[in-house]
Amino acid sequence: MSTETLQHTPLHALHLELGARMVPFAGFDMPVQYPLGVMKEHLHTRELAGLFDVSHMGQIRLVGSDAAAALETLVPVDIIDLPVGMQRYAMFTNAHGGILDDLMVANLGNDELFLVVNAACKDQDLAHLKAHLGERCRVEPLFEERALLALQGPAAVTVLARLAPHVAQMTFMQFAPVQLLGVDCYVSRSGYTGEDGFEISVPAAHAEALARALLAEPEVAAIGLGARDSLRLEAGLCLYGHDMNEHTTPIEASLLWAVSKARRADGARAGGFPGAAQVFAQQQQGVARKRVGLLPQERTPVREGAEIVDEAGTVIGTVCSGGFGPTLAAPVAMGYVDAAHIAIDTPVWAIVRGKKVAMKVSKMPFVAQRYYRG
Repeated sequence: MSTETLQHTPLHALHLELGARMVPFAGFDMPVQYPLGVMKEHLHTRELAGLFDVSHMGQIRLVGSDAAAALETLVPVDIIDLPVGMQRYAMFTNAHGGILDDLMVANLGNDELFLVVNAACKDQDLAHLKAHLGERCRVEPLFEERALLALQGPAAVTVLARLAPHVAQMTFMQFAPVQLLGVDCYVSRSGYTGEDGFEISVPAAHAEALARALLAEPEVAAIGLGARDSLRLEAGLCLYGHDMNEHTTPIEASLLWAVSKARRADGARAGGFPGAAQVFAQQQQGVARKRVGLLPQERTPVREGAEIVDEAGTVIGTVCSGGFGPTLAAPVAMGYVDAAHIAIDTPVWAIVRGKKVAMKVSKMPFVAQRYYRG
C-alpha cells in the first residue's frame, strides 16, 4: 500500500512534528519510533510514563437491552454479569473454536457496551457484529469519531490525576466517563504494556490538544509501535495475527483464563458461543501444541517464523513473536511447541540463519505485571 493511500490518525501531524519515523501498519501511517529510539522509549515507559497513539484501533458501541446477551453468542466471555463501569478481555471465535479477533468490552450502563477491536480486523469485526447481532441491538462504529490514546507506566496515574484527580481511585479494568480538558472522554485503567496505566477514548477533534497536554508533563514521552511491541512481548501478551489467529483456539493460545467460568462446560451459561464444543474438548483432553514463553540462552534474538527443534533436530514448533527485551537486557520469544515439550525449563532450540540457538521454555510474563488492583 503506498503512503498516499494510508489512513492517518488525528495525531498524524503531531507525530511528524515530533520527528517520528513512520511506517505502514494495518492500513495506517503510524509512528514506529521517535528520535529517542525504541530502547529508550521502552525503558522510559517502564520507569515513568509513555504516551501511545492507538487511534487506529476500532471503537464500536452496542446499544439495546439485549446487547449483552447478544454479544455472548459470539464470545466465550461473561458479558451479562459484567458490572457497569468495568471492562473485560474477550475473543470472537469461529465454528472451530479459532480466534477471529481479540477485543475489550466495557459496560457503560444504560444498555450500552463499548468495544475496542484490533485495527487490522475492525472492518470484518463490524460486519461480523452487524450480521449476527444487527437484529438484536444497534451496532454503531465510532471509527472516524473517536481517537484512542494509551498513557502507560508507573507515573501514568500521577500525570492523568493532574487533569482528573479521581482517576487515581480507579483500579485495573475499571472504565468510566471522565472529563479531560473540559471534553467528555472514556477512561479505562488498562493497557498493553504490563504496566499500570490508562487508555483514553477522546473525540477525534480534541485528540491533539489532549496529547499535547499530556506530552507537556515532565514524566511523559511519545512512544512508537516498536517499543509497544517489545513492552507487550515482555508482558507475555498476544498480538493478533502473530500469536493467535483463526486457526488457533483459546486453549492452544494459553488463554483459558479468558474463557469465563460461567461460559465453561460446567458453568451457569455453558457454551453458546461458536466452537464451544471444540474448546471444551480441548480443555478436557488437552491439545497437540501450545503457546509458551521462550528464553534464548545466548544473545542472538530469535524472530517470528523461526523453527523450533528438539535435541535431535526434529521440528517441534514455531516462534510466533520474538525480539530483544530491553528491561531484561536479553532476547525473549513466544512460540507454539508440541505438548510433549511445554514444561517449564524444557530445553529447545531455534533455527536462526541455519544455526541452532539454545532456548528454554519459560513461564510468562517475562517481566512482572504491575497493574493497579487497589
